[in-house]
Amino acid sequence: MGLYARPTIFSNVRRGMRIAQEEIFGPVLSIIPYDTVEEAIEIANDTVYGLGAHVQGTDMETVRVVARQIQSGQVHLNYPDWDANAPFGGYKRSGNGREYGIEGMEEYLETKAVLGFYR
Repeated sequence: MGLYARPTIFSNVRRGMRIAQEEIFGPVLSIIPYDTVEEAIEIANDTVYGLGAHVQGTDMETVRVVARQIQSGQVHLNYPDWDANAPFGGYKRSGNGREYGIEGMEEYLETKAVLGFYR
């Protein structure tokens, strides 16, 4: 079917494990247990990467508060459909450029400032 690995879930992952610290592209999910929302945010940000994140919850105000604190280029709330108008790109070692959306178009533009004193 074109997959390099079958969809896999790793449970009881600890923060220091390699699988918790690297950017894994594929049908892979790592589950890291936490006790508080603050700890979940700390775990999410405890990596040198920040391409994408997902926040699930029933209290949308809490979901939004958590999303604003996660250091990631995209944060999906309750798993929405893909949106070609939303900018895509990472934080930290996941890169700084953006694709899609206005921000992706701006990657192709050059800004010029013309300064001077005119009489």
